[in-house]
Amino acid sequence: MEFQKLLKERHSIRVYQDKPVEEEKLNQILEEARSAPSAGNLQAYKICVVKDKKAREKIAEAANQEFVAQAPVVLVFLQDPNQSSQKYNRRGEELYSLQDATIACAYAQLAAADLGLGSVWVGAFDEEEVAKIIGVPSNLRPIAILPIGYPAEKPAAKSHRPLDELVWEK
Repeated sequence: MEFQKLLKERHSIRVYQDKPVEEEKLNQILEEARSAPSAGNLQAYKICVVKDKKAREKIAEAANQEFVAQAPVVLVFLQDPNQSSQKYNRRGEELYSLQDATIACAYAQLAAADLGLGSVWVGAFDEEEVAKIIGVPSNLRPIAILPIGYPAEKPAAKSHRPLDELVWEK
């Protein structure tokens, strides 16, 4: 899909068809997430792929967003501060690893849309509970949840703030 068209046609999807995501498509999404730029190319993040229905239901509860459980695949993006702090000290630990995880999530979201799949970025959730559900070490921090599946809705396009409210020149 042409990039501008992809950006215009991608919408947050909160209703999914009862249809699995093919492994080839999931692997392509993960490969494209891995291609995201990162500070010093350290890729200071991890991705947990959650397919288990009970785990998805628990994550949905931790996010207080039931639709998360509907998606056949849920990706949890985690910040790996230790990976980045080795080269960039405190700034790497606090900021660069956070940015790395979020950029990878954005790439995964666009890759999913390009493959005809829907997703929605979920940032509101109980971090400790999600970490417990997916069994991550204490040095990793869940940053974003990305449910992915075949859309069962076609949301209308949303308006965006005008550029003059967001951008200025100096």
